[in-house]
Amino acid sequence: QVQLVESGGGLVQPGGSLRLSCVASGLIFSSTSMGWFRQAPGKEREFVAFINPNSGTTYYAESIKGRFTISRDNTKNTVNLQMNSLKPEDTAVYYCAGRNGWTAVTSERLYDYWGQGTQVTVSS
Repeated sequence: QVQLVESGGGLVQPGGSLRLSCVASGLIFSSTSMGWFRQAPGKEREFVAFINPNSGTTYYAESIKGRFTISRDNTKNTVNLQMNSLKPEDTAVYYCAGRNGWTAVTSERLYDYWGQGTQVTVSS
């Protein structure tokens, strides 16, 4: 079956950086678009970033644009999220997601596969 396993979360001070990774198995990774979402306490899950199968298209939420970068390595079935200049409001559980399509979409309903999430806490 499909598995998405996130790693790299943790506690970081404001202004710091973290790099999240997600390793996929059980699917044809090179044909799967990937996304990152996050859910803060008491809030709905929200879109963060998208990358299509050949890395030709990326798309970001306005709240993180210029600070976060999504990338992928199809030889390692891995998608990454480099997060810089982190703010307390970036604190959330971050989820990796995959979808069978090339179009950049932000709705979680259009993603077919989900990881279990990794906690990111930004605090001094």
